[in-house]
Amino acid sequence: MNKSISGMAFGEQQSGNPESQIFWYAAYTASRHEKTVAEHLRQRDVECFLPLYETVRRWNNGRHLVQLPLFPSYVFVRMELRNKLRVLQVPGLVQLVTFQGAPAALPDSEIETLRTALESGVLAQPYRYLSVGSRVEIRRGPLQGLRGILLRHQGQFRVVLSVEMIMRSIVVEVDASDVIAADRKDSRLAQAGSRESERVAVAFA
Repeated sequence: MNKSISGMAFGEQQSGNPESQIFWYAAYTASRHEKTVAEHLRQRDVECFLPLYETVRRWNNGRHLVQLPLFPSYVFVRMELRNKLRVLQVPGLVQLVTFQGAPAALPDSEIETLRTALESGVLAQPYRYLSVGSRVEIRRGPLQGLRGILLRHQGQFRVVLSVEMIMRSIVVEVDASDVIAADRKDSRLAQAGSRESERVAVAFA
């Protein structure tokens, strides 16, 4: 089944009573409080996911390798809605992201795919929120099934994966042969998907 890290899938209502079911939710935090919020959640035995990436920062005492949030000001929380009060009481956590006035549940598959991919060593970085472009589906590797927008720069291929509900994007590097057009009507990539990277690059030139 195709998965998308962007679009209405992240705001769709789930069947059954959500109050008694366990789902992932996006929690908005105070600025630079993501790690603190995640630690408080773990102390309260609340499952959470804080995607991080490594980057080098220069300070007065030299260059340092640091881990920063992939989605600044957001932590993903897995819980029953009836337990939301103990989550909302966490210092630094502002609110749960809502859709049509209610906390919006996120499909397990997207969160688990992203978490597994990062744990396996997939390199990702934050990227400006992007919602328009050539949409592709990743068909191989840890991110298989996720959909995003293809970028090409100096022969390098990257895919922007966006969570529209929180208007945040990340970017991952891919091989040209690992993506196909999400919209089969886009014959430029659909016909080139199995060719060499150079020929795919021509299709998007």
